[in-house]
Amino acid sequence: MGLRSFIDELKKTGELTTITKPVSVEYEIAGIIDALDEKPVFFENVKESAVPVVAGLVSSKELICRSMGITKAHLLPKLLGAIEQPVAPKLVQNASCQEVVEADVDLTKLPIMHYTDRDGGRYVASAVSIIKDPQTGTSNMCFHRLMLKDKNHFVARIVEHRGTDTVLAKTGELDIAICIGNSTAVLLSAATSLPMDANELGMANALEKTDLVKCKTIDLEVPTDAEFVLEGRITKEKTTEGPFLDLTGIVDRTRQQPIIEIKCITHRANPIYQTILAGRNEHKFLMGMPKEPTIYKEVGKVCQVKDVYVTPGGCSWLHAVVQIKKQTAEDGRKAIDAAFKGHGSLKHCIIVDEDINIYDPQDVEWAIATRFQADKNTTIFSNQPGSSLDPSGDLSEGKKATTAKAGLDATAPLVSTGKGFSKVDYIKVDLSKYL
Repeated sequence: MGLRSFIDELKKTGELTTITKPVSVEYEIAGIIDALDEKPVFFENVKESAVPVVAGLVSSKELICRSMGITKAHLLPKLLGAIEQPVAPKLVQNASCQEVVEADVDLTKLPIMHYTDRDGGRYVASAVSIIKDPQTGTSNMCFHRLMLKDKNHFVARIVEHRGTDTVLAKTGELDIAICIGNSTAVLLSAATSLPMDANELGMANALEKTDLVKCKTIDLEVPTDAEFVLEGRITKEKTTEGPFLDLTGIVDRTRQQPIIEIKCITHRANPIYQTILAGRNEHKFLMGMPKEPTIYKEVGKVCQVKDVYVTPGGCSWLHAVVQIKKQTAEDGRKAIDAAFKGHGSLKHCIIVDEDINIYDPQDVEWAIATRFQADKNTTIFSNQPGSSLDPSGDLSEGKKATTAKAGLDATAPLVSTGKGFSKVDYIKVDLSKYL
């Protein structure tokens, strides 16, 4: 369902906290969201803006699933299906995201937030950016954090060698549409790394119906139900971007990054500004969840995979737990190799059996404690391509990040040695009969 429909549902169930007192974009809103443990919250009265703010809508897998009308068990196959079989969206003539058109741009009227006192400025952390390769005509949708520069300019963090950067290297300048206030399907698709010739908007449409409309001033198509669309152009000019809190919960360094000029703003009548907290649950789930189906797919090629969890403790990027049905002695090792193939930035992975709850850190740790021997069941890879988000890796300027990687096979031997590798459970009882 769309952003507004999900907000309405959470209101009906009493799960949406509404803050009516005046609050500031200067640290205060972020502090309240954090104090609420990112539970869904709606700020009606923002001191610096006439636009209300919503947060916490994708702060758990349960909320993500409910917003798309599916169960948690169906989430991974649903994502995998949308990745493998995208559906071309329908292009329409009229859209709610263009109910109001503002040619006189003033970004300072939006409730763009200062999250922490370490930030280099006020940031948009929840925006989905859409560009198009003029040579191939293929659109790309992704996330770029945006630091407010002035009334009509942002400084964008554009990750090197990814979709936007690759196209920008060929063109020098590039039109861009920045969408704020999106459906969960759009958010998840924007966070998914697809092949360069694939369109993430097709993935979004496969997850749930996502119609598109042409922008007013640039040749790009955007989701019709976005709350805001900022139409602009990535320029050749660069300036300092950062610092800003990143996925790992630490402050990312400053860089020289491109300036984006915003030329037109369209939005819904009475728009809602959606935000997320950098380095917290919403950020982590949006980053990590789209990697679970790609790991699942690769592991499934070498053994019988049951489930995958990219863990919050591993910053929802660097660690994964993979559950398999072990059928041969080599399945654990094969699963390790495949997991790293399924997610190139993965740093550590743990392979466990069917009886281990991969969502319970204590259960995973139990598997390591009772079924794992470091000298026999560890696979170590040195000098591997890594993630720029890992501060312990080699992040030398001008080259791709490198790191060491390790896989732990915490599955039980197929033939028992007599020491016992299986859990023993007590009988299940119905307490209502006794209490």
